Amino acid sequence: MTALGKLFRTTTFKLTLVYLTVFALFAAFLLGYFALNTRRLVTEQITDTVNAEITGLSEQYRLGGIRRLVIVVDGRARRPGSSLYLVTTHAGEALAGNVTALPPGTLDKAGWLETDYRRLDETEGSDRPEHQALVRVFLLPGGFRLLVGRDLEERERLYHIVLSAGRWSVGIVIVLGLAGGLFVTRRVLRRVDAMTETSRTIMGGDLGGRLPIAGTGDEIDRLAENLNVMLERIEALMNGLKEVSDNIAHDLKTPLTRLRNRAEQALRTARTEAEYRAALEGTIDESDGLISTFNALLMIARAESGQARDDMKEFDAAEIANDIGELYEPLAEEKGIALKVDAANAAPVTGNRELVSQALANLVDNAIKYTSLRSEPAEGVAPEILVRAQSEADRVLLTVADRGPGIPEADRGRAVERFVRLEQSRSQPGSGLGLSLAAAVARLHGGELILADNAPGLKCMIALPRGGPVQSGG
Repeated sequence: MTALGKLFRTTTFKLTLVYLTVFALFAAFLLGYFALNTRRLVTEQITDTVNAEITGLSEQYRLGGIRRLVIVVDGRARRPGSSLYLVTTHAGEALAGNVTALPPGTLDKAGWLETDYRRLDETEGSDRPEHQALVRVFLLPGGFRLLVGRDLEERERLYHIVLSAGRWSVGIVIVLGLAGGLFVTRRVLRRVDAMTETSRTIMGGDLGGRLPIAGTGDEIDRLAENLNVMLERIEALMNGLKEVSDNIAHDLKTPLTRLRNRAEQALRTARTEAEYRAALEGTIDESDGLISTFNALLMIARAESGQARDDMKEFDAAEIANDIGELYEPLAEEKGIALKVDAANAAPVTGNRELVSQALANLVDNAIKYTSLRSEPAEGVAPEILVRAQSEADRVLLTVADRGPGIPEADRGRAVERFVRLEQSRSQPGSGLGLSLAAAVARLHGGELILADNAPGLKCMIALPRGGPVQSGG
């Protein structure tokens, strides 16, 4: 397709043509109305002048009869640029005036009409065409007829001047409109072509490409800015997917290898039923760990994709805190850790109850696991975990505070990434997905996961937007 063909097929050029057509039609209508109104105004001026002259001449006839009227008309008819005059008898014989060659029947009826005529000083065989005049025929007492009128040449010339100017004006509007439309379309098309080229680069695999922004703040710039934000999000997700794929390959390779080696060893060395049972139990344990890892990944994917928004409803986060505390209290006691719950007041939240519960459970599970890492409690600090649900202004905070080794501030941003396990947790079982899931759930609900120092230990807070009041018994 040629460059000109591309211009003609653009939406901008088509809109320009539509607006230009509407404007040209409106301009033509306006100029036509102006021309007709000008013609009507000139006609009104002629009729006012003729009526005034007939009134004066009829008064002369009343005062001095036909003789005086003839003298007055004869005098007026000889003036340069005079009106048209004619006085005749009832038989049509001309007595005075400057008009001749009227069409037959012109003087038969009183009133207004437009008619052809020749001036008395123009010969019958003259090359000059007949003129057009607006005349009024007035019947005088005694059967005499008086005709007074004005030539319409000036009116028609003015009318045609306005029409000609209108045609030129509309033509100029169309030419300039097309030129302006082509100019604007070329500018818009240039920007769209630049966006298209960038899009092709991105589709080719360069996710770092961004749509150009002209800086004008117009709708194309706003669209490009939003698309760039979307591209940044897509790039982050794709990088996350690549990182997750690498981490899955790396972190799941070890348990899968262990699983295979365990099965191979059982086949090679096991002799008794007890040995086979032990091998199977170990295989089941490894499989359960793999299933847990994949379940966590699926929950994170579900949260980040927004699919869980379909299950949003109002619930009390304090109930979740109490339920999780009750669930994990035996495990904490077994490890010598005091698990306390502070969730006496309602904390209304609108969201996915299942995901929020799982996120809080992950935080409590991590807290128990890492609090038990301390070989000796900090001086004057008992090993304990506090689970709290509280309303704070326009948000609800679900907090899990432990007395474990904590996370250095420099590592807290990295700790929420998938499969990331810090040095102190390498020896502990787990997949490194607990904080990732909590962060994904918080983002799904329009909140955030906050990691802070508990001096000593770690304080994890899931901050969620506060919901409406929760119905009792719901």
